[in-house]
Amino acid sequence: MKTKITFLFALLFVGFAGFAQQDEECMTKLSIFHEYVKAKNYDAAYEPWKAVREKCPKFNIAIYIDGEKILEDKLYKVEGDEKVAVINDLLKLWEQRVEYFPSKTPKGEFAAQACQLQYDNYKLLNKSAEDLYACFDAAYKLDKATFTNPKSLYTYFSLMVDLYDAKKKTDAELFDKYDDVAEKIESEVKNYSEKLNPIIEKEEAGTELSSKDKQYKKYYESYLGAYDQVSGAMDKKLGDRANCENLIPLYEKDFEANKTNITWVRRAVAKMYEKECTDSPLFVKLVNAQHELNPSANSAYYLGVLKDKEGKSDEALTFYKEAISLETDNFEKSKITYKLGRSFQKKGSFGTARDYYRQTLRLNPSNGRPHLAIAAMYAASANSCGDTPFNKRAVYWLAAQEAAKAGNVDATLKKSAAQSVASYNAKAPQRSEIFSSGSAGKVINIGCWINGSVTVPSI
Repeated sequence: MKTKITFLFALLFVGFAGFAQQDEECMTKLSIFHEYVKAKNYDAAYEPWKAVREKCPKFNIAIYIDGEKILEDKLYKVEGDEKVAVINDLLKLWEQRVEYFPSKTPKGEFAAQACQLQYDNYKLLNKSAEDLYACFDAAYKLDKATFTNPKSLYTYFSLMVDLYDAKKKTDAELFDKYDDVAEKIESEVKNYSEKLNPIIEKEEAGTELSSKDKQYKKYYESYLGAYDQVSGAMDKKLGDRANCENLIPLYEKDFEANKTNITWVRRAVAKMYEKECTDSPLFVKLVNAQHELNPSANSAYYLGVLKDKEGKSDEALTFYKEAISLETDNFEKSKITYKLGRSFQKKGSFGTARDYYRQTLRLNPSNGRPHLAIAAMYAASANSCGDTPFNKRAVYWLAAQEAAKAGNVDATLKKSAAQSVASYNAKAPQRSEIFSSGSAGKVINIGCWINGSVTVPSI
C-alpha cells in the first residue's frame, strides 16, 4: 500500500513538473510573439505564436487577439489556395476563442465577423447568397445584442434584398428584415446618442472638454456616422420595393392573421407613415388596431395624424400633446417632437414647428437636423420677415448661423451643414453692400414669427 502511494505521488510530481515546464515554454514563446506583434513584425511572430496555440490553447487570450492580427496580415500576402487556407484558419481561430474564452468573446460580434470574412471572399470560397445569408441570420439570432457592426448589419440586409430579387424571399420576409435591422440600428444610434449628449451639452455651455471627453466624442461620433451611412444605404438598397403599391396589398392580405400581433401592427403603421401611405383606409385601420392593442405615445401620435387628415386640428393637437406626455424616454420623445416639427413645417406653421424642433434639441442635443430645419424656415421667410431689402437679406445670416450649429453638434451633418451655411451666406448682403449701407456691426431686429436679431458682420 505504501509503495502504491509513493508511486502515485511520483506520478503527480512528474505531471505537475510537466505542466510547469509546458507553462514556462508557452510563457516564453508568448512573450516573444507578443513583442513581435507590437512591432508589427507578423512574419516573425507566426512560428512562436503557432507553437503556443497548438500546445497551450487555453493559456492566454493574447493567443487569439494577437493571432487575429498575424493571420489578417498573412491574408493580404497570399493568393488562391493559400488564401483559402488562411481564411479557414482565421475562422477556426475565432471558434477556438469562443470555446476557450467564452466570457471574453461576444458571440454575436465574432459570429458576424466570421460571416463578413466569408462574404468578402465569397468567390474564392464558392459561397452562395443563400449560404451567406444563413450565416448572418444564425449570427444575428445567436446573440443580437452584440451583433452591432455597421458593415455586417448592412451586408445582412443587402443579402436579403438580393435573395428577394432572385425570388427566393417574399415581400413579407423582406419588409420584416428591413424593420428588424432598422430597429437594431436605431437602438445603437440611441445608445451612442445618449452617451454623446452630455458631452455636446458641455460644449454648448462653453465648458472646455477634457482629453478623455474629446476621445469619447470622436469615438461616439464615428459610430453614429457609420450607422447613419448604413441607414441611408439600406433605404437606397430597398428603393421602390417598399412603396404604397406593394405595402398596401401585403398588409391588407396579412391583416386578419396579424391584427393582434403588436409588433407586426406597429411596424406596418410606421412603414406606411414613412412611405406616406396615410391616405389609405388601411392606415386608419392599422392605427386604431395599434391603439387598441397598446395605447402608447406612438399610437397617440398617429391618431393625431388621422385627425389632422380629417381637418380636426384641435383634436389632432390634443393627441400630439398626449403622445409627448406619454413618452418617458427622452430619445424616443425627441423622435415624436421632431416628427411634429416636420409636420408643422410642411403646413407652413413655422413658429410652432420651431417650438417642436427646439424641444427636440433639448431632448437630444446631438441631433443636428432640427437646426437645419429651423435654418431652412428662416431662409424661406427672408422676403416676409424684413422691412427693407437689406434687412430681408440679413435674415440669411441668421439662417447661416443656425445651420452652422447643426455641423457643430452632429458630425454626420458637417458636410451638408457647411453647404447650407455657404448657400445662405451667398444670399446675404455682401461686403460692398455692407460698406455702402454703413451697417457694419449693427444689430438688425427681425420681426414676424422669427422675432430675433442678427449682427451685421464687420468689414
